[in-house]
Amino acid sequence: MEHITLLLGIVIVTALVFDFTNGFHDTANAMATTISTGALKPKTAVAMSAVLNLVGAFLSVEVAKTISGGIINEDGLKTEVIFAALVGAILWNLVTWLVGLPSSSSHALFGGLIGAAVMSMGWSSIDGGTVVTKILLPAVAAPFVAGIAAMLATRLTYRIGSKTDQKATAKGYRAGQIASAGLVSLAHGTNDAQKTMGIITLALITGGVISPGSNPPMWVIVSAGTAIALGTYLGGWRIIRTMGKGLTELAPQQGFAAQTSAATAILASSHIGFSLSTTQVCSGSVMGAGLGRKGGVVRWSTATRMFIAWGLTLPAAGLVGMGAEFLTKQGTWGVAVTAFLLVAGAATIWALSRRNAVDHTNVTPDDTSAEPAGVVTTAMAAVAPPPAGGVTASDVQKTTLSASTASTSSSASQQAEPARPATV
Repeated sequence: MEHITLLLGIVIVTALVFDFTNGFHDTANAMATTISTGALKPKTAVAMSAVLNLVGAFLSVEVAKTISGGIINEDGLKTEVIFAALVGAILWNLVTWLVGLPSSSSHALFGGLIGAAVMSMGWSSIDGGTVVTKILLPAVAAPFVAGIAAMLATRLTYRIGSKTDQKATAKGYRAGQIASAGLVSLAHGTNDAQKTMGIITLALITGGVISPGSNPPMWVIVSAGTAIALGTYLGGWRIIRTMGKGLTELAPQQGFAAQTSAATAILASSHIGFSLSTTQVCSGSVMGAGLGRKGGVVRWSTATRMFIAWGLTLPAAGLVGMGAEFLTKQGTWGVAVTAFLLVAGAATIWALSRRNAVDHTNVTPDDTSAEPAGVVTTAMAAVAPPPAGGVTASDVQKTTLSASTASTSSSASQQAEPARPATV
């Protein structure tokens, strides 16, 4: 610790800030479906996720080793390059959080790192084989694998429970969701917290504090785990809303299947050292679970925006990282300007977010009219009350009540919903 310079200290703090943004950006991965189905209250859900993220950070260092010694050629790598990379990753995380899109914090980090390294040392500094095999291929395959697994698990779940009481099974699956959400949070800690560990370890190597190939020191593991846990507890409510309500409507059975499939994929990738995008895995599993229920659909306009964000993450964060590295390589004043731009950009995004604040009190709004009401809206099963004043003609026919007030109509619709199980 006594050998850490001022610049290295700034990089370490910036890395922990990225870890913090990673936490609140990815809370939705574990808890969006649990919150949307009512299995846990919002604040309880994020607190549970934060604790398990911290625990998961201590379970493995394989992903950290991939980042600290696999993607970038360490020879000639300067500490300011890592700082520039983190600037690109943080700003992209904040932009996508502002618009409520669950993009990949992992790919933002990789993009920033690759862009900054290319600006500093050229394309020869990038290990293309590692990038392809441990970043790009998993990025393409993971959402599909998790989605197919979640779809099959959902179909199997409904088939097994087709002859059981729907209210009883819904309660049981809500309990199962809590357990599976905890598993996703634990898996998230084993994968995403390690990315910051790897970055800090890489910075320590470039600063000559530790030797190349070293595992993350214990204080790095503790600080990274704590930062991501604090970010998780803050709650990325905007992205939780998108994942929980904006993408598809999930019953407890589907939520359980989605989270179990996602946790399995993430834990497997952490074991073999793949730096997987937990966001893409969880988003894929949510879409698969949505399609797995008979009559269920995905809101493809929201999904398309997510796909576009996924595709833009690496190059966009890379361009910002390049620009930041162009400034930092100018010397001390360049580092100072880059730090100022980072703080100013973050403050601006925060101010914009306050114009339409989303928190635990309105994260599951009654109004889910992001797309026209259709199969999903009418097939909701014990997930949420119908939109105020938005009961459809079909709902009115099904309840066969001549409601004299909007509240009476809403109450009748809530009672009718559990009686319409979506079986396969």
